[in-house]
Amino acid sequence: MSLMTKFLTAAAATALSAGAALAEPGLIIDLGGKFDKSFNESAYTGAQRWVEETGGDYMETELASEAQREQTMRRMAERGANPVVVLGFANASTLEQVAPDYPDTNFVIVDAVVDQPNVQSIVFSEHQGSYLVGMMAAMASETGTVSFVGGMDVPLIRKFACGYAQGAKAVDEDIEVIANMTGTTPAAWNDPVKGGELTRSQIGQGSDVVFAAAGGTGVGVLQAAADEDIMAIGVDSNQNYMHPDTMLTSMVKRVDNAVYDAFTAADEGTFESGVEVKGLEDQGVGYAMDEYNESLVTDEMEAAVEEAKAGIISGEIEVHDYTADDSCPALSL
Repeated sequence: MSLMTKFLTAAAATALSAGAALAEPGLIIDLGGKFDKSFNESAYTGAQRWVEETGGDYMETELASEAQREQTMRRMAERGANPVVVLGFANASTLEQVAPDYPDTNFVIVDAVVDQPNVQSIVFSEHQGSYLVGMMAAMASETGTVSFVGGMDVPLIRKFACGYAQGAKAVDEDIEVIANMTGTTPAAWNDPVKGGELTRSQIGQGSDVVFAAAGGTGVGVLQAAADEDIMAIGVDSNQNYMHPDTMLTSMVKRVDNAVYDAFTAADEGTFESGVEVKGLEDQGVGYAMDEYNESLVTDEMEAAVEEAKAGIISGEIEVHDYTADDSCPALSL
């Protein structure tokens, strides 16, 4: 090899290395906005934590409509973002088409599985965390009726509702669980007025604890619960602070960690495609305890939930996953 060839080879390697180092991760915030106090905000929080700890930077885009999904994904890849992190199951079919066109770009999808060699799919055991907060709801209820408000009526949200009902009925097999979905289109994720209306209707049927898994719509659910002086359970992010002393707990889903880990893996060159499931065992889901709800949760309640948590992790307690067979033995959906 001539001296000039060696020089050119070394220069090319240096350029490639520099290009990889300069690549910034990208985050596409889903419908509802990054300050939905729930799913999207958790993802944004994880990205910001990565920035604060590493001094790095990332590209960010917020979807404004369903029609933007493919265009936004492609534009982010063409800007050089790596990986491109997309949020929500609604992106799955689009990413299935887009990922093969950018084989040198890594993608991460949260809440769905996309089987492509350059895609990492991160899913959560929401039914497990929902079982625990369902137990808490049943133990806290004085009326024998608890309720659930979901966002868009899709299998993922039914997975929350089903786990919640199973947990409640593990405490009291006779408890009544009312479940309503906000709608059948993506608008259901950002309709707090409808969320409040559904909650008041459930209260009229006797509910004194309501669990919201509805994105931005949940803000209306939690507000209505506080206004009507019943207890509420938040979702995804720890929402206890929003209404101190009326929030029984929050079923936390660590979307923030998923985004943080994706950015970190890319930065360290350890990205791996495939499916990653985050559950109780690795603290991917859980329930929130802090100064805002400590007056509502008794030692007895927490001990029972911790015992159940250990049982789920060991396999002694099996929580039914609605998405496994589109059925819910504990609740008519």
